[in-house]
Amino acid sequence: MDDDPTFRVESDALGSEAVPSGAYYGIHAVRARDNFAVSGRQVNPRITRAIVMVKKAAAKVNGRQGGISEQAAAGILSACDEILQGQMDKYFIVDAYQGGAGTSTNMNVNEVIANLAIEKLGGHKGDYRLIHPIDHVNLYQSTNDVYPTAMRIAMIPLLRSLSEEFASLQEALQEKEREYADVLRLGRTQLMDALPIMAGQSFGAYAKAVARDRWRLYKAEERLREINLGGTAVGTGMNASLAYIYAIAEELRELTGMGLCRSDFPMDGTQNMDVFVEVSGLLKAAAVNLLKISGDFRLLNSGPSGGIAEYILPPMQVGSSILPGKMNPVIAEMAGSVAMKVISNDTAVTLAAASGQLELNAFAPLIAESLLESLEILTGAVRLFHERCVRGLKVDTAHCLEHLERSGVMAAAAVTYLGYDAAAELATSAAASGRPLKEILLERGLMTKKQIDAILHPLEVTKPGIPGRLGDL
Repeated sequence: MDDDPTFRVESDALGSEAVPSGAYYGIHAVRARDNFAVSGRQVNPRITRAIVMVKKAAAKVNGRQGGISEQAAAGILSACDEILQGQMDKYFIVDAYQGGAGTSTNMNVNEVIANLAIEKLGGHKGDYRLIHPIDHVNLYQSTNDVYPTAMRIAMIPLLRSLSEEFASLQEALQEKEREYADVLRLGRTQLMDALPIMAGQSFGAYAKAVARDRWRLYKAEERLREINLGGTAVGTGMNASLAYIYAIAEELRELTGMGLCRSDFPMDGTQNMDVFVEVSGLLKAAAVNLLKISGDFRLLNSGPSGGIAEYILPPMQVGSSILPGKMNPVIAEMAGSVAMKVISNDTAVTLAAASGQLELNAFAPLIAESLLESLEILTGAVRLFHERCVRGLKVDTAHCLEHLERSGVMAAAAVTYLGYDAAAELATSAAASGRPLKEILLERGLMTKKQIDAILHPLEVTKPGIPGRLGDL
Protein backbone atom coordinates (compact mmCIF):
# COMPACT_ATOMS: atom_id res chain seq x y z
CA MET A 1 0.00 0.00 0.00
CA ASP A 2 2.95 2.31 0.65
CA ASP A 3 3.73 2.21 -3.07
CA ASP A 4 0.13 2.77 -4.20
CA PRO A 5 -0.18 6.40 -5.38
CA THR A 6 -3.96 6.29 -4.94
CA PHE A 7 -3.54 6.02 -1.17
CA ARG A 8 -1.57 7.70 1.56
CA VAL A 9 -0.78 6.08 4.90
CA GLU A 10 -1.67 7.81 8.15
CA SER A 11 -0.99 6.63 11.68
CA ASP A 12 -2.58 6.92 15.09
CA ALA A 13 -2.30 5.16 18.46
CA LEU A 14 -3.82 2.01 16.98
CA GLY A 15 -1.43 1.76 14.03
CA SER A 16 -1.56 2.73 10.37
CA GLU A 17 -4.41 2.98 7.88
CA ALA A 18 -4.66 3.64 4.16
CA VAL A 19 -6.48 6.83 3.24
CA PRO A 20 -7.41 7.70 -0.38
CA SER A 21 -4.81 10.17 -1.56
CA GLY A 22 -7.43 12.61 -2.83
CA ALA A 23 -9.49 12.55 0.35
CA TYR A 24 -9.56 15.53 2.68
CA TYR A 25 -10.52 13.36 5.63
CA GLY A 26 -7.92 11.31 7.50
CA ILE A 27 -7.38 8.19 9.55
CA HIS A 28 -9.85 9.04 12.31
CA ALA A 29 -12.69 9.47 9.83
CA VAL A 30 -11.74 6.26 8.02
CA ARG A 31 -11.83 4.25 11.23
CA ALA A 32 -15.15 5.81 12.21
CA ARG A 33 -16.63 5.15 8.77
CA ASP A 34 -15.82 1.47 9.13
CA ASN A 35 -16.79 1.19 12.80
CA PHE A 36 -20.18 2.86 12.35
CA ALA A 37 -21.28 1.51 8.97
CA VAL A 38 -24.87 1.47 10.19
CA SER A 39 -27.31 3.43 8.07
CA GLY A 40 -25.40 4.98 5.20
CA ARG A 41 -26.87 8.26 6.41
CA GLN A 42 -24.45 11.15 6.66
CA VAL A 43 -24.25 13.28 9.80
CA ASN A 44 -26.71 16.15 9.46
CA PRO A 45 -24.83 18.86 7.52
CA ARG A 46 -26.10 21.47 9.97
CA ILE A 47 -24.02 19.85 12.69
CA THR A 48 -20.84 19.64 10.63
CA ARG A 49 -21.17 23.25 9.51
CA ALA A 50 -21.86 24.38 13.05
CA ILE A 51 -18.66 22.62 14.15
CA VAL A 52 -16.84 24.40 11.34
CA MET A 53 -18.15 27.69 12.74
CA VAL A 54 -16.66 26.77 16.13
CA LYS A 55 -13.32 25.95 14.45
CA LYS A 56 -13.36 29.26 12.61
CA ALA A 57 -13.98 31.19 15.81
CA ALA A 58 -11.23 29.25 17.57
CA ALA A 59 -8.77 29.92 14.74
CA LYS A 60 -9.51 33.63 14.92
CA VAL A 61 -8.95 33.73 18.67
CA ASN A 62 -5.89 31.50 18.62
CA GLY A 63 -4.32 33.36 15.71
CA ARG A 64 -4.92 36.69 17.41
CA GLN A 65 -3.57 35.48 20.75
CA GLY A 66 -0.56 33.62 19.34
CA GLY A 67 -1.73 30.09 20.05
CA ILE A 68 -1.13 29.30 16.38
CA SER A 69 0.82 31.21 13.74
CA GLU A 70 -0.86 33.83 11.61
CA GLN A 71 -0.17 31.66 8.58
CA ALA A 72 -1.85 28.63 10.15
CA ALA A 73 -4.80 30.75 11.24
CA ALA A 74 -5.21 32.17 7.73
CA GLY A 75 -5.13 28.69 6.20
CA ILE A 76 -7.70 27.35 8.66
CA LEU A 77 -10.01 30.34 8.19
CA SER A 78 -9.87 30.04 4.41
CA ALA A 79 -10.61 26.31 4.65
CA CYS A 80 -13.56 26.95 6.98
CA ASP A 81 -15.06 29.48 4.59
CA GLU A 82 -14.84 27.03 1.70
CA ILE A 83 -16.47 24.27 3.73
CA LEU A 84 -19.27 26.58 4.86
CA GLN A 85 -20.08 27.18 1.19
CA GLY A 86 -20.93 23.47 0.92
CA GLN A 87 -18.07 22.53 -1.38
CA MET A 88 -16.64 19.77 0.80
CA ASP A 89 -19.76 17.96 2.01
CA LYS A 90 -18.82 14.63 0.43
CA TYR A 91 -15.78 14.35 2.67
CA PHE A 92 -17.83 14.12 5.85
CA ILE A 93 -18.12 10.36 5.83
CA VAL A 94 -19.07 9.37 9.37
CA ASP A 95 -22.47 7.74 9.85
CA ALA A 96 -25.12 9.68 11.73
CA TYR A 97 -25.47 6.85 14.25
CA GLN A 98 -22.19 6.61 16.06
CA GLY A 99 -20.61 6.02 19.44
CA GLY A 100 -18.16 8.38 21.09
CA ALA A 101 -20.24 11.45 21.99
CA GLY A 102 -19.51 13.05 18.62
CA THR A 103 -15.73 12.61 18.65
CA SER A 104 -15.76 10.99 15.19
CA THR A 105 -17.69 13.90 13.70
CA ASN A 106 -15.41 16.42 15.38
CA MET A 107 -12.30 14.62 14.11
CA ASN A 108 -13.75 14.31 10.61
CA VAL A 109 -14.20 18.10 10.60
CA ASN A 110 -10.72 18.67 12.05
CA GLU A 111 -9.15 16.53 9.35
CA VAL A 112 -11.01 18.09 6.44
CA ILE A 113 -10.15 21.59 7.64
CA ALA A 114 -6.50 20.64 8.21
CA ASN A 115 -6.00 18.99 4.83
CA LEU A 116 -7.74 21.76 2.95
CA ALA A 117 -5.66 24.36 4.80
CA ILE A 118 -2.49 22.38 4.07
CA GLU A 119 -3.24 22.52 0.33
CA LYS A 120 -3.95 26.25 0.54
CA LEU A 121 -0.53 26.70 2.14
CA GLY A 122 1.15 24.75 -0.67
CA GLY A 123 1.51 21.40 1.09
CA HIS A 124 0.18 17.91 0.45
CA LYS A 125 -2.75 16.23 2.18
CA GLY A 126 -1.66 14.27 5.21
CA ASP A 127 1.41 16.40 5.89
CA TYR A 128 0.23 17.48 9.32
CA ARG A 129 3.51 19.24 10.09
CA LEU A 130 1.96 22.28 8.38
CA ILE A 131 -1.51 22.12 9.92
CA HIS A 132 -2.33 19.47 12.48
CA PRO A 133 -6.00 18.42 12.99
CA ILE A 134 -5.63 18.48 16.78
CA ASP A 135 -2.66 20.71 17.59
CA HIS A 136 -3.88 23.52 15.35
CA VAL A 137 -7.53 23.08 14.29
CA ASN A 138 -8.66 21.64 17.62
CA LEU A 139 -6.41 23.77 19.84
CA TYR A 140 -7.91 24.41 23.32
CA GLN A 141 -10.97 22.39 22.40
CA SER A 142 -12.53 19.03 23.16
CA THR A 143 -15.34 17.24 21.39
CA ASN A 144 -17.16 17.58 24.69
CA ASP A 145 -17.42 21.35 24.50
CA VAL A 146 -17.40 21.66 20.70
CA TYR A 147 -20.23 19.24 19.99
CA PRO A 148 -22.83 20.54 22.51
CA THR A 149 -22.04 24.07 21.33
CA ALA A 150 -22.49 23.07 17.69
CA MET A 151 -25.81 21.43 18.54
CA ARG A 152 -27.10 24.77 19.78
CA ILE A 153 -25.77 26.71 16.80
CA ALA A 154 -27.42 24.23 14.43
CA MET A 155 -30.78 24.31 16.18
CA ILE A 156 -31.35 28.00 16.87
CA PRO A 157 -31.99 29.06 13.22
CA LEU A 158 -34.37 26.13 12.77
CA LEU A 159 -36.30 27.10 15.89
CA ARG A 160 -36.70 30.61 14.52
CA SER A 161 -37.95 29.32 11.17
CA LEU A 162 -40.36 26.90 12.82
CA SER A 163 -41.79 29.63 15.03
CA GLU A 164 -42.37 31.78 11.93
CA GLU A 165 -44.16 28.93 10.17
CA PHE A 166 -46.44 28.44 13.16
CA ALA A 167 -47.13 32.18 13.05
CA SER A 168 -48.22 31.79 9.42
CA LEU A 169 -50.40 28.81 10.32
CA GLN A 170 -51.98 30.81 13.13
CA GLU A 171 -52.70 33.63 10.70
CA ALA A 172 -54.27 31.23 8.17
CA LEU A 173 -56.53 29.75 10.86
CA GLN A 174 -57.55 33.22 12.04
CA GLU A 175 -58.49 34.11 8.48
CA LYS A 176 -60.80 31.09 8.44
CA GLU A 177 -62.17 32.15 11.81
CA ARG A 178 -63.18 35.49 10.32
CA GLU A 179 -64.39 34.02 7.04
CA TYR A 180 -66.77 31.57 8.71
CA ALA A 181 -67.67 33.60 11.80
CA ASP A 182 -71.42 33.50 10.94
CA VAL A 183 -71.70 29.88 9.76
CA LEU A 184 -73.44 27.49 12.13
CA ARG A 185 -71.99 24.01 12.41
CA LEU A 186 -72.83 20.98 14.48
CA GLY A 187 -70.41 20.66 17.38
CA ARG A 188 -69.47 17.13 18.35
CA THR A 189 -68.07 15.58 21.52
CA GLN A 190 -66.84 12.00 21.58
CA LEU A 191 -67.77 11.96 17.87
CA MET A 192 -71.45 12.38 18.79
CA ASP A 193 -73.76 15.32 18.17
CA ALA A 194 -73.36 17.89 20.95
CA LEU A 195 -74.11 21.63 20.70
CA PRO A 196 -74.20 24.09 17.82
CA ILE A 197 -71.10 26.19 17.23
CA MET A 198 -69.98 28.71 14.65
CA ALA A 199 -67.58 27.17 12.16
CA GLY A 200 -65.33 30.16 12.78
CA GLN A 201 -65.16 29.33 16.47
CA SER A 202 -63.56 25.96 15.78
CA PHE A 203 -60.86 27.65 13.69
CA GLY A 204 -60.36 30.13 16.50
CA ALA A 205 -59.74 27.28 18.93
CA TYR A 206 -57.13 25.82 16.59
CA ALA A 207 -55.49 29.24 16.25
CA LYS A 208 -55.21 29.57 20.03
CA ALA A 209 -53.41 26.24 20.31
CA VAL A 210 -51.05 27.14 17.48
CA ALA A 211 -50.38 30.55 19.07
CA ARG A 212 -49.16 28.78 22.20
CA ASP A 213 -46.86 26.61 20.10
CA ARG A 214 -45.53 29.67 18.29
CA TRP A 215 -44.72 31.47 21.52
CA ARG A 216 -43.21 28.45 23.26
CA LEU A 217 -40.92 27.73 20.33
CA TYR A 218 -39.90 31.38 20.06
CA LYS A 219 -38.94 31.45 23.73
CA ALA A 220 -37.13 28.09 23.54
CA GLU A 221 -34.19 29.74 21.82
CA GLU A 222 -33.26 31.32 25.15
CA ARG A 223 -32.54 27.84 26.53
CA LEU A 224 -30.00 27.17 23.80
CA ARG A 225 -27.93 30.33 24.00
CA GLU A 226 -25.71 29.24 26.90
CA ILE A 227 -22.66 27.33 25.62
CA ASN A 228 -19.98 25.31 27.39
CA LEU A 229 -17.22 26.12 24.88
CA GLY A 230 -13.98 26.54 26.78
CA GLY A 231 -14.87 23.81 29.26
CA THR A 232 -12.85 21.23 27.28
CA ALA A 233 -13.26 17.57 28.28
CA VAL A 234 -15.30 17.65 31.49
CA GLY A 235 -16.18 21.30 31.89
CA THR A 236 -13.22 22.33 34.04
CA GLY A 237 -11.39 24.04 31.18
CA MET A 238 -8.17 22.10 31.63
CA ASN A 239 -5.65 22.53 28.76
CA ALA A 240 -7.33 25.70 27.46
CA SER A 241 -5.71 29.08 28.06
CA LEU A 242 -7.69 31.56 30.16
CA ALA A 243 -7.39 34.16 27.42
CA TYR A 244 -9.00 31.75 24.96
CA ILE A 245 -11.74 30.70 27.40
CA TYR A 246 -12.86 34.28 27.97
CA ALA A 247 -12.66 35.28 24.31
CA ILE A 248 -14.15 32.33 22.42
CA ALA A 249 -17.82 32.80 23.28
CA GLU A 250 -17.76 36.44 22.23
CA GLU A 251 -15.99 35.57 18.98
CA LEU A 252 -18.54 32.89 18.21
CA ARG A 253 -21.40 35.22 19.05
CA GLU A 254 -20.13 37.78 16.55
CA LEU A 255 -19.49 35.12 13.94
CA THR A 256 -22.92 33.50 14.15
CA GLY A 257 -25.03 36.57 14.93
CA MET A 258 -26.68 34.58 17.72
CA GLY A 259 -27.00 35.71 21.31
CA LEU A 260 -24.61 33.08 22.63
CA CYS A 261 -23.07 33.43 26.07
CA ARG A 262 -20.45 31.51 28.02
CA SER A 263 -21.88 29.25 30.70
CA ASP A 264 -20.96 30.22 34.24
CA PHE A 265 -20.67 26.49 34.99
CA PRO A 266 -19.50 24.65 31.83
CA MET A 267 -19.57 21.26 33.54
CA ASP A 268 -23.37 21.49 33.48
CA GLY A 269 -23.56 21.95 29.71
CA THR A 270 -21.02 19.19 29.14
CA GLN A 271 -22.87 16.40 30.91
CA ASN A 272 -26.53 17.48 31.14
CA MET A 273 -28.81 17.33 28.10
CA ASP A 274 -32.11 18.32 29.72
CA VAL A 275 -32.22 21.55 27.71
CA PHE A 276 -32.57 19.50 24.54
CA VAL A 277 -35.25 17.36 26.18
CA GLU A 278 -37.14 20.55 26.96
CA VAL A 279 -36.92 21.76 23.37
CA SER A 280 -37.92 18.33 22.10
CA GLY A 281 -40.87 18.34 24.48
CA LEU A 282 -42.07 21.64 23.01
CA LEU A 283 -41.74 20.18 19.52
CA LYS A 284 -43.78 17.21 20.68
CA ALA A 285 -46.50 19.51 22.06
CA ALA A 286 -46.61 21.35 18.74
CA ALA A 287 -46.75 18.03 16.88
CA VAL A 288 -49.66 16.91 19.06
CA ASN A 289 -51.62 20.01 18.08
CA LEU A 290 -50.75 19.55 14.41
CA LEU A 291 -51.86 15.91 14.58
CA LYS A 292 -55.15 16.90 16.24
CA ILE A 293 -55.93 19.69 13.77
CA SER A 294 -54.99 17.69 10.67
CA GLY A 295 -57.01 14.73 11.98
CA ASP A 296 -60.07 16.92 12.51
CA PHE A 297 -59.75 18.26 8.99
CA ARG A 298 -59.62 14.76 7.58
CA LEU A 299 -62.66 13.69 9.58
CA LEU A 300 -64.77 16.72 8.66
CA ASN A 301 -63.69 16.32 5.02
CA SER A 302 -64.66 12.63 4.93
CA GLY A 303 -67.03 11.48 2.24
CA PRO A 304 -68.19 13.27 0.27
CA SER A 305 -71.24 11.03 0.13
CA GLY A 306 -70.58 8.57 2.92
CA GLY A 307 -68.96 10.85 5.49
CA ILE A 308 -69.37 14.22 7.20
CA ALA A 309 -68.22 16.38 4.28
CA GLU A 310 -68.62 19.70 6.06
CA TYR A 311 -65.09 20.76 5.15
CA ILE A 312 -63.83 20.73 1.60
CA LEU A 313 -60.06 20.39 1.48
CA PRO A 314 -58.29 21.57 -1.66
CA PRO A 315 -57.66 18.66 -4.07
CA MET A 316 -53.90 18.38 -4.52
CA GLN A 317 -53.45 15.18 -6.53
CA VAL A 318 -55.28 12.15 -7.89
CA GLY A 319 -55.94 9.90 -4.91
CA SER A 320 -56.33 6.43 -6.33
CA SER A 321 -54.96 4.25 -9.11
CA ILE A 322 -58.20 2.28 -9.29
CA LEU A 323 -60.97 4.64 -8.17
CA PRO A 324 -61.60 7.41 -10.73
CA GLY A 325 -62.14 10.87 -9.29
CA LYS A 326 -61.08 9.98 -5.74
CA MET A 327 -59.22 12.78 -3.98
CA ASN A 328 -57.57 12.05 -0.65
CA PRO A 329 -56.59 14.58 2.06
CA VAL A 330 -52.91 14.00 1.39
CA ILE A 331 -51.58 17.24 2.86
CA ALA A 332 -53.38 16.64 6.15
CA GLU A 333 -52.12 13.05 6.10
CA MET A 334 -48.55 14.24 5.51
CA ALA A 335 -48.84 16.67 8.42
CA GLY A 336 -50.09 13.87 10.64
CA SER A 337 -47.28 11.57 9.58
CA VAL A 338 -44.65 14.19 10.36
CA ALA A 339 -46.27 14.86 13.73
CA MET A 340 -46.05 11.16 14.58
CA LYS A 341 -42.36 11.11 13.63
CA VAL A 342 -41.63 14.14 15.81
CA ILE A 343 -43.40 12.49 18.74
CA SER A 344 -41.34 9.32 18.25
CA ASN A 345 -38.11 11.35 17.97
CA ASP A 346 -38.92 12.89 21.33
CA THR A 347 -38.75 9.43 22.87
CA ALA A 348 -35.27 8.95 21.41
CA VAL A 349 -34.13 12.33 22.75
CA THR A 350 -35.56 11.55 26.18
CA LEU A 351 -33.89 8.14 26.42
CA ALA A 352 -30.57 9.45 25.09
CA ALA A 353 -30.48 12.35 27.53
CA ALA A 354 -31.38 10.11 30.47
CA SER A 355 -28.66 7.63 29.49
CA GLY A 356 -25.78 10.06 29.97
CA GLN A 357 -23.37 8.94 32.67
CA LEU A 358 -21.18 10.90 35.03
CA GLU A 359 -19.32 13.75 33.29
CA LEU A 360 -20.48 13.20 29.68
CA ASN A 361 -23.37 12.01 27.57
CA ALA A 362 -22.16 9.55 24.95
CA PHE A 363 -25.46 9.73 23.09
CA ALA A 364 -25.31 13.41 22.11
CA PRO A 365 -25.17 12.51 18.38
CA LEU A 366 -28.52 10.72 18.65
CA ILE A 367 -30.01 13.75 20.39
CA ALA A 368 -28.65 16.01 17.67
CA GLU A 369 -29.86 13.89 14.78
CA SER A 370 -33.33 13.37 16.28
CA LEU A 371 -33.89 17.00 17.21
CA LEU A 372 -32.57 18.40 13.95
CA GLU A 373 -34.75 16.01 11.99
CA SER A 374 -37.80 17.02 14.03
CA LEU A 375 -37.09 20.71 13.51
CA GLU A 376 -36.55 20.29 9.77
CA ILE A 377 -39.54 18.11 8.97
CA LEU A 378 -41.93 19.94 11.28
CA THR A 379 -40.99 23.24 9.67
CA GLY A 380 -41.68 21.84 6.21
CA ALA A 381 -44.90 20.14 7.25
CA VAL A 382 -46.37 23.23 8.91
CA ARG A 383 -45.47 25.38 5.90
CA LEU A 384 -47.13 23.01 3.44
CA PHE A 385 -50.13 22.48 5.73
CA HIS A 386 -51.01 26.16 5.91
CA GLU A 387 -50.12 26.86 2.28
CA ARG A 388 -51.74 23.84 0.60
CA CYS A 389 -54.48 22.88 3.01
CA VAL A 390 -55.68 25.55 5.43
CA ARG A 391 -55.69 28.50 3.08
CA GLY A 392 -57.67 26.63 0.43
CA LEU A 393 -60.11 24.98 2.84
CA LYS A 394 -63.80 25.68 2.31
CA VAL A 395 -66.73 25.08 4.63
CA ASP A 396 -69.87 23.66 3.02
CA THR A 397 -72.32 25.95 4.78
CA ALA A 398 -75.44 24.27 3.39
CA HIS A 399 -74.26 20.83 4.48
CA CYS A 400 -73.38 22.17 7.93
CA LEU A 401 -76.89 23.59 8.34
CA GLU A 402 -78.49 20.37 7.10
CA HIS A 403 -76.61 18.29 9.65
CA LEU A 404 -77.43 20.74 12.40
CA GLU A 405 -81.14 20.86 11.70
CA ARG A 406 -81.43 17.09 11.43
CA SER A 407 -79.57 16.44 14.65
CA GLY A 408 -81.95 17.80 17.26
CA VAL A 409 -79.11 19.32 19.28
CA MET A 410 -80.80 22.73 19.19
CA ALA A 411 -83.19 21.32 21.75
CA ALA A 412 -80.53 22.06 24.35
CA ALA A 413 -81.36 25.74 23.92
CA ALA A 414 -84.87 25.07 25.22
CA VAL A 415 -83.89 23.22 28.41
CA THR A 416 -84.31 26.31 30.59
CA TYR A 417 -87.84 26.87 29.29
CA LEU A 418 -89.22 23.34 28.79
CA GLY A 419 -87.16 21.26 31.22
CA TYR A 420 -84.56 18.60 30.50
CA ASP A 421 -86.93 15.66 29.90
CA ALA A 422 -89.14 17.54 27.46
CA ALA A 423 -86.11 18.92 25.60
CA ALA A 424 -84.61 15.41 25.41
CA GLU A 425 -87.81 14.04 23.89
CA LEU A 426 -87.80 16.88 21.36
CA ALA A 427 -84.20 16.11 20.40
CA THR A 428 -85.01 12.44 19.94
CA SER A 429 -88.03 13.24 17.79
CA ALA A 430 -86.13 15.67 15.63
CA ALA A 431 -83.24 13.26 15.11
CA ALA A 432 -85.56 10.34 14.32
CA SER A 433 -87.75 12.28 11.87
CA GLY A 434 -85.02 14.38 10.33
CA ARG A 435 -87.29 17.40 10.69
CA PRO A 436 -86.01 20.76 11.96
CA LEU A 437 -86.64 21.39 15.65
CA LYS A 438 -88.42 24.64 14.82
CA GLU A 439 -91.16 22.77 12.97
CA ILE A 440 -91.80 20.40 15.85
CA LEU A 441 -91.91 23.22 18.42
CA LEU A 442 -94.46 25.13 16.32
CA GLU A 443 -96.50 22.02 15.52
CA ARG A 444 -96.85 21.13 19.19
CA GLY A 445 -97.58 24.71 20.19
CA LEU A 446 -94.75 24.73 22.70
CA MET A 447 -93.46 28.13 21.57
CA THR A 448 -94.38 30.94 19.24
CA LYS A 449 -92.34 31.68 16.16
CA LYS A 450 -91.02 34.82 17.80
CA GLN A 451 -89.91 32.86 20.85
CA ILE A 452 -88.31 30.15 18.72
CA ASP A 453 -86.44 32.69 16.63
CA ALA A 454 -85.17 34.40 19.76
CA ILE A 455 -84.02 31.24 21.50
CA LEU A 456 -82.60 29.43 18.46
CA HIS A 457 -80.86 32.44 16.95
CA PRO A 458 -77.30 31.49 15.92
CA LEU A 459 -75.72 34.17 18.08
CA GLU A 460 -77.78 33.04 21.09
CA VAL A 461 -76.84 29.37 20.90
CA THR A 462 -73.10 30.00 20.38
CA LYS A 463 -72.33 32.40 23.22
CA PRO A 464 -72.19 32.17 27.02
CA GLY A 465 -75.47 32.43 28.92
CA ILE A 466 -79.05 31.24 28.49
CA PRO A 467 -80.34 31.55 24.91
CA GLY A 468 -83.17 34.08 24.46
CA ARG A 469 -84.72 36.23 27.12
CA LEU A 470 -87.21 35.02 29.68
CA GLY A 471 -89.02 38.34 29.49
CA ASP A 472 -89.94 37.71 25.85
CA LEU A 473 -91.68 34.46 26.68
